[in-house]
Amino acid sequence: MKSVWMMIVAVVTLFAGDGAVEVPRSQPLLKGPYLGQKPPGMTPEPFAPGIVTTERWEYCATFTPDLKTIYFLEEEAETDKDLFMVYEEKADGWYKSRVSDRVGQPFIAPDGKIMHLGRRYKERTADGWSALKTLDPKFTTHKIMRLTASAKGTYVFDDMGAEGGRGMIRYSRVVDGKHEQPKKFGPQVNSGRANAHPFIAADESFLMWDSRRETGRGNADLYICFKQADGTWGDAVNLGDTINTEASEFCPSVTPDGKYLVFHRSVKRGTADIMWVDAKILEQLRPK
Repeated sequence: MKSVWMMIVAVVTLFAGDGAVEVPRSQPLLKGPYLGQKPPGMTPEPFAPGIVTTERWEYCATFTPDLKTIYFLEEEAETDKDLFMVYEEKADGWYKSRVSDRVGQPFIAPDGKIMHLGRRYKERTADGWSALKTLDPKFTTHKIMRLTASAKGTYVFDDMGAEGGRGMIRYSRVVDGKHEQPKKFGPQVNSGRANAHPFIAADESFLMWDSRRETGRGNADLYICFKQADGTWGDAVNLGDTINTEASEFCPSVTPDGKYLVFHRSVKRGTADIMWVDAKILEQLRPK
């Protein structure tokens, strides 16, 4: 039998709901969970090095709830243009396709029915995904880079147009079947500058984001705050030296199975690596 790692040439068809995208490509045939990668321990490692994470710019990785699809943004080497890419697990392995040019930072809702793309989104259909749709006007007035959602439907998003471009994290809960007017988080979240790329846990037990603060370790650090018993948010906690470095760490999330923290590290301008680490590292930060 031929090795699953032998190089193959194929044409991949991705049904995106608004048309099929056929992309010829040559790549290893990957098999197994998480593209067949060895799971990381308590020290962050590049995700799928040489396959997903390369010397170029890759970031905003998001998985579908069944873990059979991963979407991310990737810089095209020839043009420096950002592309919207996907790996899908088929019966015989993982296949890479180009969805489109960049249309926003992707995030798959916990129920898998919505693909959020900042101020726009797609809905799951029988054939894949719908055409792009736009959120309610109460959201389109904000300069959203990343919007994530909890299982309750609460939106948490950044606004890089707020406070003179310093960045602001906001939320909007579902009240009487509709999203309420967005509200600002308190100073434990919206302190420092360039607060961005938030992630709300599916059960709303914690919130992560990146921020530039005088107490930080680098250009941008990752922070977390936990919801307390009375429903308020605790103080922001820096994720520490294991995660944060002198480089920029940003765009955190936890995989749908709760096993891994995924984030992005930019050591030098023009590059960003997708990193992953055992999510137990977050529990070590939870107040006792």
